[in-house]
Amino acid sequence: MSVNKEDFRPVIVAFCCNWCSYAGADLAGSSRLAYPADVKIIRVPCSCRVNPMFILRAFEKGADGVILCGCHPGDCHYSTGNYYARRRMTMLFSMLDFIGVENGRTRVEWVSAAEGVKFSETMNSFVEKIRSLGPNVRLGDIRCKN
Repeated sequence: MSVNKEDFRPVIVAFCCNWCSYAGADLAGSSRLAYPADVKIIRVPCSCRVNPMFILRAFEKGADGVILCGCHPGDCHYSTGNYYARRRMTMLFSMLDFIGVENGRTRVEWVSAAEGVKFSETMNSFVEKIRSLGPNVRLGDIRCKN
């Protein structure tokens, strides 16, 4: 079954830290800055709390792209959480590359609570990138099919 790229609506999972990125998403919404409804936000206490298995599970359940948003380095509410997240995601991205998941399907972005515009622009550009890649068929073989 092939999907026309114009008709393709990607499923994006966004893990956002409570203190900065989630507040940035809230600011984007209250400022009426548009980003696609295809982005499903999951609020986490800190970006370092995102286990790499969460990202693999999102792909397994049908996500076409996963983005992790956290506080800027040096501004983490928990001091060094985003440094741990960055290190963990670097390792995960090399593993995803090894199993054949396209490089652009995952992304890490630092967005503060005052950057609603940046949040909106980041989500719009990420959705366009995923739309250009098309559906995630690489991990389709491990998904549960009806």
